[in-house]
Amino acid sequence: MSKVFEKIRRLSSGPGSLVILGIGLAIGAVVFASLASFMVYANSESFCATSCHEMTVNVAAEFKGSIHDKNRTGVRAVCADCHVPHDYLPNYLAKLGLFSDLWGHFITHSIDTKEKFQAKRYELAKRVWVDMKANDSRECRHCHTTAKMNPEKQSDKAKARHEKLHTEGLTCIDCHFAISHNEPDGPGPQELNAENAAAKAMKK
Repeated sequence: MSKVFEKIRRLSSGPGSLVILGIGLAIGAVVFASLASFMVYANSESFCATSCHEMTVNVAAEFKGSIHDKNRTGVRAVCADCHVPHDYLPNYLAKLGLFSDLWGHFITHSIDTKEKFQAKRYELAKRVWVDMKANDSRECRHCHTTAKMNPEKQSDKAKARHEKLHTEGLTCIDCHFAISHNEPDGPGPQELNAENAAAKAMKK
């Protein structure tokens, strides 16, 4: 082992140090470019919707023709727009969830049939709702800015409901859910609010 360290010391103290530095920089550049390229691809609609049959036959199929897929303005929101953080660090951290997806796909086969997916639909939806409530519908607000909404183009009902964002501490997902995917059976986001409030009251 001492001989190895001695060789490294000699290389690092002579002209070879520049070679080692150059190789290290080249390897770092390749790794960074590969990771960046994968991150771009992993956020694409083709990766999210068609890379595994669980998505293709379930949520991707439901998304087709929804308001986020086809609308009067022609502006589409794809999987990553709603389900992946747009800031760099949260985006990279979110991609760690791929390991959980791979585990479910290759090992446990937790939603590899329509029946299994339907049985787990509410659990999966609730997980998304809880995350979106916790971050104040961050991904919704990436495209939809409440400060830029034009009340004159909203119905009286919509204006009243949007006012609750401020007066009742609601967030987008409390009302706008099951837009691109079928609504699961079970309590919705606002009902979860009531359940949580009741649970806290009982603890007191």
